[in-house]
Amino acid sequence: MFKTNVGGIDRILRIVAGLALIALTLTGMIGVWGWIGVVPLATGLMSSCPLYSIVGLNTCPMKS
Repeated sequence: MFKTNVGGIDRILRIVAGLALIALTLTGMIGVWGWIGVVPLATGLMSSCPLYSIVGLNTCPMKS
């Protein structure tokens, strides 16, 4: 369904950043804008980023 274009380190960083923003929002340390963390979390979990597709980026290693 989605083309995989998010590689290993990129994926881990997206998931960690997304979870951190959501956690900070839930604890009240930052405002509601922290819910934007859902975007990197979702793209990290799906290993696909629509913006990467638009600009032609791919951080996945090539398959042999």
